[in-house]
Amino acid sequence: MPTDIIMPQLGESIAEGTVVRWLIPLSGRVEKDQSLLEVETDKVALEIPSPAAGYLAEVFVKEGETVPVGTLIARLAETKVEQAVPPGVISRVGGVVVTPVAPPSGVSDHYSPAVRQLAKEKGVDLSQITGTGAGGRVTRKDVLEFLAKGEPLGVRREALGEEILPFTPMRKTIAERMVNSRRASAHVVTFFEADFSGIARFREGRNLTYLPFVINAVTRAMKDVPILNSSWGEAGIVLKRDIHMGIAVALEDGLLVPVVRHAERKGLMQLAEEVADLAERARTKKLNPEEVQGGTFTITNHGGSGSLFSTPIINQPQIAILGVGAVQKRAVVINDAIAVRPMSYLSLSFDHRVIDGAMADRFMSRVKTYLEQSDWEKFL
Repeated sequence: MPTDIIMPQLGESIAEGTVVRWLIPLSGRVEKDQSLLEVETDKVALEIPSPAAGYLAEVFVKEGETVPVGTLIARLAETKVEQAVPPGVISRVGGVVVTPVAPPSGVSDHYSPAVRQLAKEKGVDLSQITGTGAGGRVTRKDVLEFLAKGEPLGVRREALGEEILPFTPMRKTIAERMVNSRRASAHVVTFFEADFSGIARFREGRNLTYLPFVINAVTRAMKDVPILNSSWGEAGIVLKRDIHMGIAVALEDGLLVPVVRHAERKGLMQLAEEVADLAERARTKKLNPEEVQGGTFTITNHGGSGSLFSTPIINQPQIAILGVGAVQKRAVVINDAIAVRPMSYLSLSFDHRVIDGAMADRFMSRVKTYLEQSDWEKFL
């Protein structure tokens, strides 16, 4: 019996997904639970395992296409089927060969309003583009790929030393969320500096990064200033009982924020293990959809690349995000004497609709105090 592959539901609020690439060639063999394709949504990019063993007999959704959840995207067969595809055929659906049909000349609705608008903006002659959509229809992706190849606008751009890089679904999602966050929240940033000397001494001989210590300090500060673990609601401010800590992870083509659940209940070693695991699976696209949802506060460790200061944008619907700069040895004044200490600048971007500067500074003072303590043994 053939096995249908459908676009999976990758989270409660996910309505569609984009096929990034097929990991098995047409007619290729795939084993049960082996990665079959890579899918990207507005929340996560991950590899989808095959529900059964078999041969990839039919592919209905090409790489780069976005389709609703539940759409039939491929079919597996129990035995290998040789693909004899005539020229011009783009797919086989239900055993029937489907060939693109050129639209009659003069049919104006061959191009959607969005495609016509994009072509007008970019100065593109749509008649020069071969459509890959249903019935040979030209899509926005076709226009962007045409531009990226340098025809005809690309020729002019090449002469100017320019190149068009089409947006990936993840990049477009990040852009939309960042702009929307700026519109939704009244962003304000406050900066503090913390001495990491005690942490540095405690880390000697232990396989621990600085991030678990920061998570620990933040969760303890939230118990003192609980409103930082909240969100803006229609009826009022929604206080969260549990602390689900989002950790920003930089990817080659974007950013993901996996979530450490109940971070306030976990010791340094467990936090370190979970952060390392989530970061690795984020980079290899092995995260589950629920692992990037439900965060109540976010930490971005921009110092990992050497950055000292940052004004991060709030991860909606949260009300604040903490930026951690690089830990560097600097000359500081301690008890009227100059000393060299490992220091880090901390930034808190917060929503001024929910809290004022005094409350934000109170929270950051608590974070600083907890980071600068020397008794870390009890938090292992």
